Amino acid sequence: MPFEATASYLQRLVYAYRLALPQLCDGAGITLNGQGTTPAAGLVLSPTATGRIAVLSRIPMTHLTRALPHLAQDGAIAGGAATARWTSFNALGRPVAACTLCTRHRSQGTTGTARVYRPWHQLVCPDPRLNTPLHTAAVAALAAAYSAHQRLRRHPREASVWMTAHAITIRWYDHQQHFTDRWRHRLHQLTLADPHLEGRGNASAVLLARDLVIYPETVTLARILATLPHRTQHLREVLTATGHRLGLTRFSPTTSDALAIYLTCTRH
Repeated sequence: MPFEATASYLQRLVYAYRLALPQLCDGAGITLNGQGTTPAAGLVLSPTATGRIAVLSRIPMTHLTRALPHLAQDGAIAGGAATARWTSFNALGRPVAACTLCTRHRSQGTTGTARVYRPWHQLVCPDPRLNTPLHTAAVAALAAAYSAHQRLRRHPREASVWMTAHAITIRWYDHQQHFTDRWRHRLHQLTLADPHLEGRGNASAVLLARDLVIYPETVTLARILATLPHRTQHLREVLTATGHRLGLTRFSPTTSDALAIYLTCTRH
């Protein structure tokens, strides 16, 4: 996968061979040093080890180093021993979870989990059925949301609150709740700038651009969930404050609303 983390690729490789990482390294004659887990840590391969992985995976070295951006820059001097070592990341340097649909598409359905170093302008991934980039300059809220998302990534619960917020906003989008007019306008802006969103077989622009359309509200909601007030605060007060931060003048979700259900389950 483009921009994939080295450790992520090796973990997918060992999954394909039904091995553990130490077993794969041992079989390839690579000495594995240290311990670590993704995404907090990554793997650094020496050039000799990289060459052996290329042979094992049957992927030309040029293709492998192009897909794994840290593979070449992290390696030691060429011609040395075949080694791999775990190294820790700081919060901002960690790879992020790749789009599940893209991962399944790239791996022929074998896995939906991978970690990538996404460039700043591709933090939000469009549907993999789109083979051309999307122009988002017309939607200023996306750039502002990206900056807020970067700050959120420093939070220790970033991954969990992001998944929760994304699931909630997708449900709101699919059921046309709370943000219908705002999201329709944003979708209209995107389709004007990106005519190729229309006419993609059975997939409409409503589906293809969904993650982009809901992205600003997803980021805001994730930041709210990461800093929820004390549990003694009444649920209605929390919902009112949440609606205010989401830019809604009126926000009165029912007990069956996805956010209300989540807050009820986690605050009792």
